[in-house]
Amino acid sequence: MAAGSRQSPVNIETDRAESDHEALSSKPLRWKYPSTASKKLVNPGYCWRVDCDGDGTFLTGGPLMDDVYKLEQYHCHWGCSDSRGSEHTVDGQAFAGEVGKTHEEMDKIARMLPYVSHKDEIIDVIEPIDPSKLLPADDNGYWTYLGSLTTPPCNESVTWVLFKKYIEVSHHQLNIFRNLRKFPRGEECPCHENHGVVINNFRPPLPLGNRVLRECGSF
Repeated sequence: MAAGSRQSPVNIETDRAESDHEALSSKPLRWKYPSTASKKLVNPGYCWRVDCDGDGTFLTGGPLMDDVYKLEQYHCHWGCSDSRGSEHTVDGQAFAGEVGKTHEEMDKIARMLPYVSHKDEIIDVIEPIDPSKLLPADDNGYWTYLGSLTTPPCNESVTWVLFKKYIEVSHHQLNIFRNLRKFPRGEECPCHENHGVVINNFRPPLPLGNRVLRECGSF
């Protein structure tokens, strides 16, 4: 499906966004992600991923209207340097996550990553991780559009919600991400490039085309 007309990510052109405050704010975006939902940390060979128990979780409102979604997993993308890593860009600018102070909740994940340094390794989450703390704390609003998964098979079934405010993580935390390996422990590295580490695991922006990009100024 990667050749479709509703692919993600895209470059968010802020002057192209259509203000839709009344419609999007009539049912504010709401979510609940208990810290007990995070169950396992996995290295699938192209990122780190936290698998969740969706019981007690929900995401609804905003562009999702009355639909209710449960949290199945969350994962991260990053680059080889602190100047890139985000899949979506804003007016052509990429973000690293964004580099700054140490993020306390993200540090819980970073401290466990050495235990899943190679592909297919998995570890139980013992210390509770609150996924909602990986989202911005203020209400600067978001952009939304209809898109796709950014990894194969790139299903065009995603309603993207992109917060205008970013979170901050440290350079040290990003370097821990960059130490993950693409290959299983005990196997020979399949490539010599960068010693088989997981970096630049993001898809570049694709044309928005005739899709509508909407913005909401606050939750």
